[in-house]
This record gives sequence, structure tokens and C-alpha cells, in this order.
Amino acid sequence: MKILITGGAGYIGSHVVKALGTQGHDITVYDNLSTGHREAVLYGDLVVGDLGDKEKLNALFAAKHFDAALHFAGSIVVPESVSQPLKYYQNNTVNSHTLLSLCQKHAVHKFIFSSTAAVYGMPKDGVCREDSELAPINPYGQSKLMTEQMLKDFSASSNFRYVALRYFNVSGADSEGKIGQSFPEATHLIKVACEVATGKRPSMKVFGSDYCTPDGTCVRDYIHVSDLADAHVKALNYLDKGGQSEVLNCGYGHGFSVKEVLARVVEVTGVNIKIDESPRRAGDPASLTALADRIQSVIGWKPKYDDLNLIIKSAYEWEKKRPY
Repeated sequence: MKILITGGAGYIGSHVVKALGTQGHDITVYDNLSTGHREAVLYGDLVVGDLGDKEKLNALFAAKHFDAALHFAGSIVVPESVSQPLKYYQNNTVNSHTLLSLCQKHAVHKFIFSSTAAVYGMPKDGVCREDSELAPINPYGQSKLMTEQMLKDFSASSNFRYVALRYFNVSGADSEGKIGQSFPEATHLIKVACEVATGKRPSMKVFGSDYCTPDGTCVRDYIHVSDLADAHVKALNYLDKGGQSEVLNCGYGHGFSVKEVLARVVEVTGVNIKIDESPRRAGDPASLTALADRIQSVIGWKPKYDDLNLIIKSAYEWEKKRPY
């Protein structure tokens, strides 16, 4: 297939580019490189551009005649979304509308959307099912949910079909060490902890130790980025075989607290990490784990890297390779 991948120079997008590239697809990455990296694009052509540039994007659609689009481009930092909400509605919602309008114009009917568990907000039992109440508590989650609604309505009115994958906490790096998480000033727990372990940061903060969880710190469902990339491949194959529009959780179905993860980082790396306890961050729910049965039954996805130590080890090996 001829595939457009927005945000394909970023962390998750680059792993999906690699997964699809190894299968021989004709890939075009569209990325403004604000947080992505040119060297992370291992397959296909890189076009540097912003999703807000509708004229440039329209010309690309007209020239390439895409069969499918995978949409990763957007802003992802929850606390920043609280302090800069309009940035998130522009990057995550308005720009998604631009992309969808061009898919409609150029008859691109297969679409994979990078959504998030943040659409669930604060579920009472901390477990998220695809049919759980959708009640985001921050602009990041709300901006993604608004795009999900656009996808639903667009699909209902046409032959456009999509899979929206609601990610849980994505971590780790490519097993071959070719790509990993290079997001500037990253806030992801395992990434930050591995930066401390390699001496790139002197210490790290734990935001809140008074949550209603077993040890008082937030609980999250951590998924290896290579498993997530494989979910996108499976989702695209599902649509290509005529599958109908779906919204699917993408996680392992079990969680670890911040303290548990940091203890595992020390175990894997052999490095004691300096930790500063800080107040809660705005927009952080106490617990989020996936009920992830449907993704396995609908698109045939089966995780291969469901091992927290393995996730941490891959992230640590990547950080050791990266320059300071």
C-alpha cells in the first residue's frame, strides 16, 4: 500500500514506520520535526511540513495517491495541555480535521488514529473498557476524544473506515537498537528514570504519593512500543481486508505503580536513582489499566513483550547509546 504517516519521525510513529517498511509498503512520512528526528525515519520518504499547512498537504495527497493514512502527529504532554489548552486543540483536533478533510477529498478510506487512555478520565475502578464512560480530565484527553468523534461521524456518513487505538503508557525501544524515545524533555516515567540511570539527569521527581492506590503512587499499564507498532500493522491489515471501524484499547491489562517501576529500574540497571518527591501534577488520574481483550479478538493482536523488566532494559540500552 501507499501509506501516509503523519508524525512518523516521532517515537511511536518511527517504530510503526519501521514495522511497515520491513513489509515493503510505500511509505511517506509527514512531520514538522518539532519533536521528531530525521534519523528516526528508517524507511520511505520524509516530507518536512506542518499539518496546519493544508496547501502543502493537499499537494502531497494529489501527488502520492495514498491508500491509507496513519495519524500520529500531535502534542502529548498532559500537564502542558492544562497550561496551554489552545495549543492542544489546534494540534490535536483542528489539524486532525484538516487531515480528515483531505482524506475525504482524495478518497483515502483507511485510517489509523493514535488515541489515548486519557479519554477515560478517572474510571471508578481504574480499569478502562472500550465502552467505559468517556470523561477526560485534561485538554489532551479531550482533544483526542473530539477527533474520535469526528472519525465516528465521518465513518457513519461514508465508506471511510478507521481504527482508533487508545494507547496506555508506551515505553521501551526497538529490540535492534535502531530507534527509541528521543522526545526532548520527556516526561514518561521509564524514559526519565533511564536518563537518571545513565547520568543524563541528576534526579527525577515522583509526582504525588498520596493517591488511593496500594503504595500511594499512580498505577499505569505499560506497553512496549514494538507491541504497539505491531498493533498498528494488524489494524491496517484488518481494514485492508474489509474490517469495519473500531475503537480498541492497546495495553496489557495490568498495571504497576510508580514506586514499583522505579524499583524495577534499579533492579535492571543496578543504579540507585535519586528521587525527589513532589506534589501531584494537574490532570493525573490515580490508576489507569486496560481491559484489552477486544483488540486481540478483533484484529488478532498478541503481545510479545509483556515483561516490565524487558521494557526497562530496552529503554536503558537505548539511553546508553544516545549522546548526552
